[in-house]
Amino acid sequence: MPAVATAVALAAGLLVAVAPAAHAAAGASLPFTSVEAETATTTGTRIGPDYTQGTLASEASGRQAVRLASGQRVEFTAPRAANAVNVSYSVPDGQTGTLNVYVNGVKLARTLAVTSKYSYVDTGWIAGAKQHHFFDNARLLLGQNVQAGDKVAFESTGTQVTVDVADFEQVASAATQPAGSVSVTSKGADPSGGGDSTQAFRDAIAAAQGGTVWIPPGDYRLTSSLSGVQNVTLLGAGSWYSVVHTSRFIDQSSSSGNVHINNFAVIGEVTERVDSSPDNFVNGSLGANSSVSGMWIQHLKCGFWLTGNNDNLVVENNRILDTTADGLNLNGTAHGVQVRNNFLRNQGDDSLAMWSLYSPDTNSSFTSNTISQPNLANGIAVYGGTDISVKNNLISDTNALGSGIAISNQKFADPFSPLSGTITVDGNTLVRTGAVNPNWNHPMGALRVDSYDSAINATVNITNTTITDSPYSAFEFVSGGGQGYPVRNVNVTGATVRNTGTVVVQAEAQGAATFRNVTASGVGAAGVYNCPYPSNSGSFALTDGGGNSGWSSTWSNCSSWPQPGSGNPDPDPSRNLAKGRPATATGSQDVYTPGKAVDGDANSYWESANNAFPQSLTVDLGSAYAARRVVLKLPPSSAWSARTQTVTVQGSTDGSSYSTIVGSTGYRFDPATGNAVTVALPSGTSLRYLRLAVTANSGWPAAQFSEVEAYLTS
Repeated sequence: MPAVATAVALAAGLLVAVAPAAHAAAGASLPFTSVEAETATTTGTRIGPDYTQGTLASEASGRQAVRLASGQRVEFTAPRAANAVNVSYSVPDGQTGTLNVYVNGVKLARTLAVTSKYSYVDTGWIAGAKQHHFFDNARLLLGQNVQAGDKVAFESTGTQVTVDVADFEQVASAATQPAGSVSVTSKGADPSGGGDSTQAFRDAIAAAQGGTVWIPPGDYRLTSSLSGVQNVTLLGAGSWYSVVHTSRFIDQSSSSGNVHINNFAVIGEVTERVDSSPDNFVNGSLGANSSVSGMWIQHLKCGFWLTGNNDNLVVENNRILDTTADGLNLNGTAHGVQVRNNFLRNQGDDSLAMWSLYSPDTNSSFTSNTISQPNLANGIAVYGGTDISVKNNLISDTNALGSGIAISNQKFADPFSPLSGTITVDGNTLVRTGAVNPNWNHPMGALRVDSYDSAINATVNITNTTITDSPYSAFEFVSGGGQGYPVRNVNVTGATVRNTGTVVVQAEAQGAATFRNVTASGVGAAGVYNCPYPSNSGSFALTDGGGNSGWSSTWSNCSSWPQPGSGNPDPDPSRNLAKGRPATATGSQDVYTPGKAVDGDANSYWESANNAFPQSLTVDLGSAYAARRVVLKLPPSSAWSARTQTVTVQGSTDGSSYSTIVGSTGYRFDPATGNAVTVALPSGTSLRYLRLAVTANSGWPAAQFSEVEAYLTS
């Protein structure tokens, strides 16, 4: 199955190709196929979905994952022939462990090491940031081939491990040394990783000017960065074979250019974000007419922090994983840079950014990249610049302080070059992007145009956009610095918006935009929120260019931000709000943990500690909802005799202060009628946290629920 993707097919848990008619597919053409853990078979507990900043599920791909206690497994069905796998996972802070690996039930001799070493990053100097960066990636050559349909399982051997997604890949054999190249081992490099190979790399680069430095299969340790790199090709045997271990690979302010870096891995040891340290794969300049391709870049602060002359640089076909800050930041002065067909996951700032400091980035582009799980900022951000394009990218699961795509005049520092010329945003697919900004106390849209520090006077053309499952709004126009600068000259043409949580257009600045052929379905609250800030700064004009449908209504109360699903009718009133949500309890008996009450399986159940009433179960619904009905279930098996449980229904919007919604009542559970009871909630009930306090059970000395369900309908 090809891995080019325009949408995440959650039903199958795969990144698959779904090309819109007459338009290029969004995202990178990848050498692997990803499978979400929540779609796999497991003896563990599914967590999420959740969009709450600082929670584990909110940073997961698909906002869901599978938590494994010791001895529990998650078993994937291989989607393709593969001999290697990369797993995105999380373990509790301060812990390490291993995952046993099974192929078709047979345990492999190889295990997959997991650690919290590179996770749990704090950036207290960034306003609104909470501890983040919970996930990490670990890869393994299986030592054998698996075929599509084979079963590959991962089993926790001790520490709790939350598995998010597995990438299955058929890795080709290691390449061989090209004729005429200079091998780093010929200059004394140690492929065992024991010795310091820094000087050997420097000597090989000096000897190979105008030619190629060969990095054979092995692990090479560099203790300081390389500089003076110019007019040379650095070539490895493949990113799974040739591995350089260093937290600072190239650090140089200038280069004559013609540098080509290909087909190896650079894996660092960066565990925190220190903005003053050049802990990057490339820091500074590669010079004109350079390229970087086929690289695996991991555990660094930034993949690329590019300053100086990088004209006509091409960055393509790379994987950039687990950086504590940006994946790539084109930091001013660059012309004609192309960043295309890369895969980025788990960045601690913008995954891809252009920042026009000192002079504008011009005629540069981000094209056909796949970006997943930036956990602090945006998927793609363009801060100033002239004639920039952002095309055919697939971006999913942004968190906290970011949108899927941000087109912005936020300058951060001077001298800054605001947006000018034509900014082209075309053919992009955004899935579950946008988040609540804790500094603004309301959301950022999936695609944001922001006159943060100055008016937007460039022409911004946004075309052929697909926005799916945005938790809040689809398109946002805002002056994020609070100064009310206008957003002008915006054209939105040809967009499909599906299941947006609040509104299609979130207009919070003066200015104007024209919309053509923008269709929406499953709108959570209203079509338009048009409330410029500050309120006296002017109005935002929405021009209907024709062909629009599904979003004609306007949110009428500018003093109240709409909550997801607050419109009438709700996009999915039959949805069980509690299914898959995080659940906690005052106590549990053995394996009958709280998550069993929200896993969608009525045969599994939560049971509290025995002989210890009162007990309670709490479910975090993720947002405040006007819930009207709660359904409580026990396993439907006739082996469960009829019983009465005495339950008080409580609710909270903040998780700390609870009020009683339905007072203490005895509810009879009878297998003859499905072992289920329905509790009606009063009209006007609003709760995010649903708590069930149980004081008695006539059939067992503990509280018991196999499913707790919550609905918006009475």
